[in-house]
Amino acid sequence: MSAFQTVAGTLLAFATVGASADAFASDVDVNLRADLQHIAQRKIFFGHRSVGRNLLDGVSQLSNTAGIPVHMAETQNAGGVGPATFGHALVDRNGDPFLKIRSFEQAMGQQPTGLDIALVKFCYVDFTANTDAKALFSRYQTAINDLKARNPGTAFVHVTAPLTTVQGGFKQSLKRLLGRAPYGTLENMRREEYNSLMREAYKGREPIFDIARIESTAPDGSAVSTEWNGNVAPAMFPSYTDDGGHLNTTGRLRAARELVSVLAAIPDQPVIGKQTR
Repeated sequence: MSAFQTVAGTLLAFATVGASADAFASDVDVNLRADLQHIAQRKIFFGHRSVGRNLLDGVSQLSNTAGIPVHMAETQNAGGVGPATFGHALVDRNGDPFLKIRSFEQAMGQQPTGLDIALVKFCYVDFTANTDAKALFSRYQTAINDLKARNPGTAFVHVTAPLTTVQGGFKQSLKRLLGRAPYGTLENMRREEYNSLMREAYKGREPIFDIARIESTAPDGSAVSTEWNGNVAPAMFPSYTDDGGHLNTTGRLRAARELVSVLAAIPDQPVIGKQTR
């Protein structure tokens, strides 16, 4: 083979790779626009706190980038969500997940809402080393089952508990030397215990937005984890946060893209029997 043929073949290979990358980027953009167009037509209610705000900011940024408007509106309760609106409200209060469930129930109300989709999200601060994950998940299931009975036309999306990074550096080494778990280790284990119960109950049956999986997966696909006394739990990839818990620009865009995908994949509910108000 001549030198000219070798160079020409190499250039052709690079051109093919470049074309494939461009085609992939185009496909991603097309998929994002299609997903945003789908959720933009839906009536959604999201109960959340600060990490939820990070997610909403990410959805807004994706919406602006794709040129597909998604109308978002803060509201007091589900009854205030209009057609083709991504409504959201703060649920009280951080550090008390049982109260958050009750707050979400109150925001949903006693009458059918006419919502297409509803979801509530805990925050990382709702979990401590002593959280009873089984009791919390049991209370969550009871609340969701009651809300489903009142809202047969609404799809409820289940959201895993977000994670934090784990204390590193000298302090981590010192704590381990003293037989103490670095900050974030036991808390993430309780979060993972709750999340495992959620996945076991709903995966493959009902929609799940697994924010914990997104946060604990590095851009190269590798899993981030922490270990204590032979137990392993996921941990947040440090580059997704600036303070150890909230999502920075990189983190919120990755998580928001997954949220958009999950919401868009929910089938339209049949018109017959769907509640409206």
